[in-house]
Amino acid sequence: MVTEKEYYIAPSQQIFDEIKYASMGIWQKYDDTFGYRTEKLNRIKDMENIQDNAMSMVGMFDAQNLFTLLSLEQLSPEARKYINDRREV
Repeated sequence: MVTEKEYYIAPSQQIFDEIKYASMGIWQKYDDTFGYRTEKLNRIKDMENIQDNAMSMVGMFDAQNLFTLLSLEQLSPEARKYINDRREV
């Protein structure tokens, strides 16, 4: 578990990119009838690796999609640990 101060420290660029591209992959599977998918993808696309942006992407998911994210093979063990450590804060 990390402290509240550590929560706001950006991850390595590799971990950020893994979370970003995995998150985009999940949102791309959604229907875009009302622009919901486009809204989420545009928001993620524009995010930079600063402060808690990685966890902001994670926070967009409900429990089922969080499970899906953490189950993806494209996430390294380090990225999973980064997410899990900060979910407790």
